[in-house]
Amino acid sequence: MKKLLIALCFWGVFAPSFADTSESMGGITISGKVTDSDGAELVGATITVENTLQGTSTTLNGEYMLKITSKGTYNLAASFVGYKREVIEVSVDGDKQVNFTLTPETIMGEAVIVSATRVSERMPIAHSSVNSKEIRERNSGFDVPYLLEMIPSVVAVSEGGTGVGNTAFRIRGTDMTRINVTVNGIPLNDSESQGVWWVNMPDFTSSVDNIQVQRGVGTSTNGAGAFGATVNFQTVTLEPEPFAYGEIMGGSFNTFRTTIKAGTGLVNDQFSFEGRYSRVASDGYIERGMSDHQSLFFTGAWHTAKSIVRLNLIHGDQHTGITWEGTPGYMLNENPRYNPAGYMFTDEFGVEQFYRNETDNYTQTHYQLVYSHHLSKNLSMNVAGHWTVGKGYYEQYKRNRELEDYGINPITIGEETVTHTNMIRQKLMDNDFYGGTYSLVYRKNSISTTLGGGWNKYDGDHYGKVLWTEVNAGIPKDFEWYRNNGTKTDFNIFTKANWQVAEKLNLFGDVQYRRIEYILSGFDDDLASLDQSHSWDFLNPKAGLMYKITPSHDVYFSFGMAHREPTRADIKDAMKYGSNNTPTPEKLMDYELGYNHKSQNYAFGLNFYYMDYRDQLVLTGKLSDVGYPLMTNVPKSYRAGIEATLGIKPSSWLRWDGNLTLSRNIIKDFVEYIDLYDSDQTWEFIGQQENKLGDTEISFSPSAILSSILRFQPLKNFGLSFTTKYVDSQYFDNTSSKERMLDAYLVNNLKIDYKLSLKGTKGLNLELMVNNIFNEDYLATAWVYRAAFADGSPEYREDGFFPQAGINLMTRIVVEF
Repeated sequence: MKKLLIALCFWGVFAPSFADTSESMGGITISGKVTDSDGAELVGATITVENTLQGTSTTLNGEYMLKITSKGTYNLAASFVGYKREVIEVSVDGDKQVNFTLTPETIMGEAVIVSATRVSERMPIAHSSVNSKEIRERNSGFDVPYLLEMIPSVVAVSEGGTGVGNTAFRIRGTDMTRINVTVNGIPLNDSESQGVWWVNMPDFTSSVDNIQVQRGVGTSTNGAGAFGATVNFQTVTLEPEPFAYGEIMGGSFNTFRTTIKAGTGLVNDQFSFEGRYSRVASDGYIERGMSDHQSLFFTGAWHTAKSIVRLNLIHGDQHTGITWEGTPGYMLNENPRYNPAGYMFTDEFGVEQFYRNETDNYTQTHYQLVYSHHLSKNLSMNVAGHWTVGKGYYEQYKRNRELEDYGINPITIGEETVTHTNMIRQKLMDNDFYGGTYSLVYRKNSISTTLGGGWNKYDGDHYGKVLWTEVNAGIPKDFEWYRNNGTKTDFNIFTKANWQVAEKLNLFGDVQYRRIEYILSGFDDDLASLDQSHSWDFLNPKAGLMYKITPSHDVYFSFGMAHREPTRADIKDAMKYGSNNTPTPEKLMDYELGYNHKSQNYAFGLNFYYMDYRDQLVLTGKLSDVGYPLMTNVPKSYRAGIEATLGIKPSSWLRWDGNLTLSRNIIKDFVEYIDLYDSDQTWEFIGQQENKLGDTEISFSPSAILSSILRFQPLKNFGLSFTTKYVDSQYFDNTSSKERMLDAYLVNNLKIDYKLSLKGTKGLNLELMVNNIFNEDYLATAWVYRAAFADGSPEYREDGFFPQAGINLMTRIVVEF
């Protein structure tokens, strides 16, 4: 596999020199100018050659130039924010001049809604975009992380092993708590954990129009700090004509999904409405890893020539079997699907019995009201208000629990005092997240500037109930043993500008101020007081430049700084019982250097990055002075790598897209702490053993990630897609020990699709998906706890692994009206 990766790198680097010789040999030139109806040049307008990989943007004079390899008939498309897209068919038998005159949209376009959080092709930021067509093609029924898995540096994982239920992704090795996510420019990350739980948004991708992923620090946006990437979703936009859509999908592990969508189109030239209902269910690959989800989406909009008012409702109701403990290492060979969660006892026949309602249950509803308006030809405004209501619980069977840990006095039964018992408990959340965002975007000639920001507040209750105890403890019904509240206020303001200072040179600048206030009150589940408050102020500057060597070759460089406050989990245990171990905020300095080439049948890109961390928070095993585990700041760490992207389209029926990331991810002078006990017989805690390990690799950071999509379409209505994902070996702690390393894996999927013409419909689509077609046996992620003994006894270890499903099938039927 290493030789394959080296060969791919060599080919990817040198292929541009011989894959497209149109520029070096002259080729055929298509040039022209893009203006508005008043004759003013449109600087930065996008010109693409449809059904090829080629595109460029206009210069300071509104001019463009493209090189075509061969003669023929092509469709040239010109687009610019606020103007109607224009397509011109051109017969090319020699050099050609094609001018575009774009007219303003009669109904305001919706690109302005997310423009404050997006980057354009002229900005020096490493990014990838997924349009509506690609979303439909990649939407294989799995959750959001698997839709993004073909983007550079992305690794998706599934607790249940099937891509349904609890899923997540990492970008450049960073997890969801360090990836900023917005929907229509509105923050999505949970304010306290800073993560995103996709299980709470079932079938969300069926209502998404487009996605942009900015790797690294990216540009300023609302919400959590971006320490690995920023992911921006835009939900569905105006469909001018009425439509209806139905989908049924089913397959292995009793996975079943139904989706129904309908839209009114444009009513009375002003109003539009669209709705969706989805139901997703699966048994899961892991035992008792079931999913039973429902979701609703509704959007209604009022459109005028200069304004849009849009109301969105995104609702999810999820019920999922608890799988987060993973499969213990000692069971991987015997039964990789084994799930220990909810174990109660072993019956007289030697059969393990499990609690049937060992489940995670959560309901979440997002309300968004977005208003966009063109204040003038060059100035647009976007204002949004949002409110997210979340409520849910997870329920567990717990064996041999100490009553006093739950605020319950020991029970005397006859002459016996009962201090421990089996019980059923719930941990619950009830939270509100609300606020507003705004942006002003000014575009004129060679400059585009944005002023934006937002104010958001989170108010969340955490509490726990004891529902049942095996020994009657005399507690009230639904006895509440703890309750605490967290309120977090996040304010930010940013301004950024993109300036084309010369025909080939573009400059970018961006600065954000962010203030966070966080207050915790009440008691935690261990009955310790959480009363504390914190505030942080951050200044995050960014700058860069892009230089266009030729119309199809450009290079760029950018620098960005980001800060990130500790999460609730990072700080709550650090401040218990009078301790003062509050972590320091993290700081990242991100350097990016890139090159892009686009031609008619070939596209290639390279991006070098160096992410220099100060005080990154990692698990070292260290405990606070009162015995609570801590996330600890490590003074210096870094991620350095190269991302290569490649697209080849030698004909209209064949296309290959691939990307490769090679990286090095290091903690400098890492110190590990292991709990130390006297012996494995008495388990008397002595302290912690300190191991100085020098430079180690950051956990869950594979040094090589490869993604590939090969699309073969021999007939207009028939196609095959073959996807490949390679993830190199990775450590699941920060010690760089091969005893705690996940093996590399290579997974291949095959998709066959066929579209039928059916009277009375727009079409009937049939799809067959064979996932993990070569039945690769692999583990996606893992966790570990270790303890040492002073008497020399063997090390104690608890762990959990997350095996993924082998070969499995999905079928999908879609009918559109």
